[in-house]
Amino acid sequence: MRLALDTTSLIGARTGVGTFTAEVLGRLARRPDVEVTAFAVTRRGARAMAADVPAGVRVARRPMVARPLRWCWMRADRPPVEWWTGPVDVVHGPNFVVPPARRAAEVVTVHDLTCVRYPEMCTADVLQVPALLRRALRRGAWVHTVSRFVAAEVVDAFGADPERVVAIPNGAPRPTDPARRAELAAHGRRVAGADRYVLALGTLEPRKDLPTLVRAFDELAADHPELHLVLAGPDGWGADAVTDAVARSASRARVRRLGWVTPAEREALLSGAQVVAYPSRYEGFGLPPLEALAAGTPVVATRVGALPEVLGDAAEWAEPGDPHDVAAALATVLGDEARGAHVVRAGQARLAAFSWDRTVDELVALYRRASEGRRLALS
Repeated sequence: MRLALDTTSLIGARTGVGTFTAEVLGRLARRPDVEVTAFAVTRRGARAMAADVPAGVRVARRPMVARPLRWCWMRADRPPVEWWTGPVDVVHGPNFVVPPARRAAEVVTVHDLTCVRYPEMCTADVLQVPALLRRALRRGAWVHTVSRFVAAEVVDAFGADPERVVAIPNGAPRPTDPARRAELAAHGRRVAGADRYVLALGTLEPRKDLPTLVRAFDELAADHPELHLVLAGPDGWGADAVTDAVARSASRARVRRLGWVTPAEREALLSGAQVVAYPSRYEGFGLPPLEALAAGTPVVATRVGALPEVLGDAAEWAEPGDPHDVAAALATVLGDEARGAHVVRAGQARLAAFSWDRTVDELVALYRRASEGRRLALS
């Protein structure tokens, strides 16, 4: 089977979508039954993307310019992706947008519906996603979602055929080797600049609601004078709200923003933290909490979106947007080693439920189903 895969998200600092794309692409490249062509909807970053794809993946070299192409794809089903990739059986857009195709089946991954549920939290380009999704659905695109929660949202928001909306969850990282944890934790403490810290990991954007976490930390600070708050992740749209929250914090001297961190630093920070906080307002899956559990670190999360589906009982739960409740959940984990250990043990069971190999197997099955349906429609 010939597959065209949009790998634009591999360019620059990796977000959750970039992680998803990299994990899927690496496994597809090793499969003898799939021929992969990677393309990037960008002119300036295509060369960097081409250098980052694994061996065995063909790269579409003809330039694709994002802004005019999006303008066209919002208004017409052209130009088709085959202009860049040549003939393929399936085109997969893993970042909310799938290009129109002349003969190929189309599959689009929807990680969440922030653009519909919380448009005030979105940038202008993200607000184009609903129109692009509606047009893709009219063309007969199949929708892959990363959770049952998002699948139900897609059906509800767009009136999509439930038979063509397929939930295939992300994978999870493998648990950290216990023999490496002490060394990793020590490295994490050096990177954090603190021996004891609460870690928040991810892009600084409104949906992650880090200002609430900063206010929650203020409530904890007096009772835990040795504790620090570490925010690791690149600035996104809305990072100014985090800056303002830190500036207003009575404990601002104990709040550290690291910006983007390398994968090695990320693993170390997760291992060294006392607890990982995930105070999101809305989530379609939630990879960082699973990374924390893989590192053997307990998680405090808000009970929103797909997080209960993904984490089960492997978290101490808090109400979204409530700094008092977030502070209480953090205090429970920090003050009760048995509770933290229970969360981590439950996390090991949750990790076993998610496998990137299984994700790719199920995606390939979806590609075949979509391709066969397209062939029948064209015959």
